[in-house]
Amino acid sequence: MTGAIEKLLTETIGLDSASVGPTVVRQAVRDRMAACRITNPQTYKEHLTGSSQELQELINAVVIPETWFFRDREAFTMLARHARVHKRAQPIKVLSLPCSTGEEAYSVAMAMFDASFEAHEFKIDGVDVSSRNIATAERAIYGRNSFRGSHLEFKDRYFEAAESGLRPTAAVLKQVRFRVGNLFGSRASFGQEVYDIVLFRNLLIYFNRELQDRALICLKDLLAKDGLLLVGPAEAALPRLHGFISAEWPLAFAFLKSEPVKTTAPTVSAAIPVPTPTPKVNKSKPLLRPRPTIGNEARGQAPAKPLAQASESLIAVERIANAGRVKEAQEVALAHLKEFGPSAQIFYLLGLVQDADGAAPQAAQSYRKALYLAPNHREALIHLALLLRKQGDHNGAEALAGRLGRVQKRSGS
Repeated sequence: MTGAIEKLLTETIGLDSASVGPTVVRQAVRDRMAACRITNPQTYKEHLTGSSQELQELINAVVIPETWFFRDREAFTMLARHARVHKRAQPIKVLSLPCSTGEEAYSVAMAMFDASFEAHEFKIDGVDVSSRNIATAERAIYGRNSFRGSHLEFKDRYFEAAESGLRPTAAVLKQVRFRVGNLFGSRASFGQEVYDIVLFRNLLIYFNRELQDRALICLKDLLAKDGLLLVGPAEAALPRLHGFISAEWPLAFAFLKSEPVKTTAPTVSAAIPVPTPTPKVNKSKPLLRPRPTIGNEARGQAPAKPLAQASESLIAVERIANAGRVKEAQEVALAHLKEFGPSAQIFYLLGLVQDADGAAPQAAQSYRKALYLAPNHREALIHLALLLRKQGDHNGAEALAGRLGRVQKRSGS
């Protein structure tokens, strides 16, 4: 019976239960049956298919928010830069989909203000399939888990104390409107809106290939001719399959709907510093320079080179991979490994480009090496689970999905 419900969720919101683990769906169904005081699975299925309200409650139970303010800061740098280049008389229109509990949409507003936009010069829509997430976003009171990383100076400029947390200032709140919506629903749910910028980050990885294609077709329809699409780090290989063009900006995972008009990039406020693009890598002697490792990924490592040099090397690998040059990215990743030694992040990146190149066995081995060094590396867990599922190892995929769920639960996300 759960299989039929999983199919209904896939048809309704695109959720591939194998990507989150079937146990997540089964637990949500059990919780909703208890809430409805229904003990018979068939009776619940009939109730579910006949009640849009109960379907919404099940969606709320299945969708687990995972977000924070200025997640992947370079994406907001690119967003503000693109908005400045394309500034015109009409307001810049931005879509955050899925907007989750609102942190991303409010981050866009802060980034636009920091880039010297006035309130009347832009507007932001936040859309999510979960009515619970939308209610949280509209309440707009955030605790410690929504503020991560070391660059938190925006808190002093854009937040004020509220009961049990912090709330964005009225100026930020006014820039965003939220609503329940579904990319796979009717186009009418978005009205006639065409957006200059769409953030569709960290959701494609939860779709199967057919739904990934459908999503990208829908996103192209929602974007203006010169529009910008921002996806998650693990999704950078997908937009190119539908004709999107890499914006060639390090760590932004940004794509243009059409060829850009040559123009000089404006200066963005120092609140969101614009990084200097990494020079083109010489394959014979790569200019390798990355960011610090994430979380506890440095377990057992003793870098032979200065941290800053290694960090910039990782940025070079990510930039080349983001541009879709997977063969070159593999060469540069292997050169990094030889020069700087093993780390979870380089094995994860190597796995990504091997995966994109169709080298599944090598990709799986790289993901496993990343997880050996950093057992809680979320992206490596997600991608290895997806790869195992594609190879038919559903038990292995579900075990990894359960492990990911425990990691998220421990982190409070």
